[in-house]
Amino acid sequence: MAIELRNICKSYDGVPVLQNVNLTLKRGEMMCVMGASGIGKTTLLHVLMGTVQPDAGEITGLAGSKISAVFQEDRLLEWETALSNVLFVTHPARKHVDKAKALLTQAGLAHSMGKKAAELSGGMKRRVCICRALVADYDLLLLDEPFKGLDGETKLDMMRMVKAYAKEKYVLCVTHDAAEAQFLGGKLINL
Repeated sequence: MAIELRNICKSYDGVPVLQNVNLTLKRGEMMCVMGASGIGKTTLLHVLMGTVQPDAGEITGLAGSKISAVFQEDRLLEWETALSNVLFVTHPARKHVDKAKALLTQAGLAHSMGKKAAELSGGMKRRVCICRALVADYDLLLLDEPFKGLDGETKLDMMRMVKAYAKEKYVLCVTHDAAEAQFLGGKLINL
């Protein structure tokens, strides 16, 4: 089974952002989307999330799917701990504590789980965001420039984590970095 986007179109104030976009997402296959700023990559993710309705076109295979995402912005609860932020997307949270701790440890944040998000560096916050997306129960993982702001080795570690945890899911990753797309082993689409 696949998630298919057929002839998806979206305009804002008469300016076309997405024009007849056709994509097929297959389970277990990473798809990486690249393109110039303003071309509609983030809009495409919002269409898949259902937070933006396309002007035309259809999506099949998505009904009933659970979606998890890493946004361009961190969107963390600054007054909550790293662990609480990761668990925020789970219900009931207590059932996912061990997985959340394991993810944070693997992300190099074992000693920062109890720190408030406001106390974390930018790179640490990005890693918390990735862990939060991976701990959720999801079918489709949407990643909007998830590795931005991470140094070389940390970025590689986080890309390995995403590949390992999402290997049997539908994954769409927006990136500006062709090396990221190559490392992730994803099918590359240019908008």
